[in-house]
Parts: sequence; structure tokens; C-alpha cells
Amino acid sequence: MREGGKFLVGMRAPDGKQYWDTGTYEEIIEKKRLVYRDTFADEHGNIVPASYYGMGPDEPLDMEVEVNLDEEGGKTRLTLEHCGLPEGDMLDNARQGWMQSLDKLEECLD
Repeated sequence: MREGGKFLVGMRAPDGKQYWDTGTYEEIIEKKRLVYRDTFADEHGNIVPASYYGMGPDEPLDMEVEVNLDEEGGKTRLTLEHCGLPEGDMLDNARQGWMQSLDKLEECLD
């Protein structure tokens, strides 16, 4: 993981459908901040439109994700912003996915 480095992530929905994202790390400040570009992809890392996964043709192709970590009273506050998500199903699904991921992270940290 380095600035300018790329990633490919697969996610499996409860119904078994597989989704892929790819992107590039734009900013990494250890233990403080992570910023990366997030784009839909196929399983080989090729960029695809959201319609590849059955979403509307107006969904953005490229989005930015910002993660900030701040110490507060001996604990860490994680703030996440997934920029560019339109109101509606895509935003709701992304919110649900992030909450599930953060809940799993919390279980690992307890």
C-alpha cells in the first residue's frame, strides 16, 4: 500500500452476487488519513460502468473515499466519506455495506 498504488477488492452480497472495485491510493498518512479513488471493476480489475452490476447508467464511474482517524479521549474516531454517491439506492446500499464492514471491524477489535 503506497500513494499511487492500485487495489482490487471483491465483495460478496448476501444473495451470493460478487462485486469488484478497483482504485488508486492518493494520500496515505500513517495512523491519520487515507484517500483513494474507487471505481467499479470486473474480477480482472478492468474498469466497468455501474450498469455492469445492474445499476443505473447515471451512477458515477469514479468516486473518492476519505478515511480520517482522530484520537479522542484515548479512543480513535473513524470518519469515512464516500464522495460522489447520488441520493437513492446506490447511497443506501453503500451506507449499508460500509456499516457492515465497520461492524465486522469492531468485532475484530473487541
